[in-house]
This record gives sequence, C-alpha cells and structure tokens, in this order.
Amino acid sequence: MSATLHSLSTGAQVGAVLPLLTAVVQRPAWSAKHKKVVAVVAALIAGVLAVAADGGWTQFQHGQLTTATVLGVLAASQTSYDLVWKPSKLAPMIESMTTKRSPQQAE
Repeated sequence: MSATLHSLSTGAQVGAVLPLLTAVVQRPAWSAKHKKVVAVVAALIAGVLAVAADGGWTQFQHGQLTTATVLGVLAASQTSYDLVWKPSKLAPMIESMTTKRSPQQAE
C-alpha cells in the first residue's frame, strides 16, 4: 500500500469514530457554530495524534503524509457525523447523557 493511501486510511479510521468522542465534550445547548469549532479542533488534534501514533514523531518530516492524515481525519469525522452518527441519534444522545443537570432541571 502506498504511504499516502495508508495515511488517508488511518485518518478515515480515526475520523469515523471521532464524533462519538467529541459528543462527550459537546453540550446540546451550544450553538451550531460552537459545536463545529470544537469538532474541527478535535479533528486537528486527533489527526496530529494519529500521525504520531502511526509513524512516531519523525513522521512529521513528511509534510504531505501528515497533511493527508489530518485532512483525512477532518473529512471522515464530518462525513461520518452527518451521515451516520447524527441520523442514528447516537451522538446527540451521548451529548445529552454527558451533560450535567442543575438541581432545578432534575426536578
């Protein structure tokens, strides 16, 4: 497998599950813009971590492969959220479950 294809594959795998992890942090009351910023920042961080985990810190010497992995994570996370996790209601359910309720809301 070519190195670029491997980088894109790694990015897609990480990005496919990232929306479920991001849903733990996000809150239902947040605006769509705020949620998008959190999702993009999480994808960029996850992309950097995926590069480091896959090839070690020396992997960052290869700018094209690093970029392919980070963009793969970003594209896969946004796509999987829109096509799978949001319609299945799983990501919104995780957001609701991980949101702390005030004493007034619990009543």
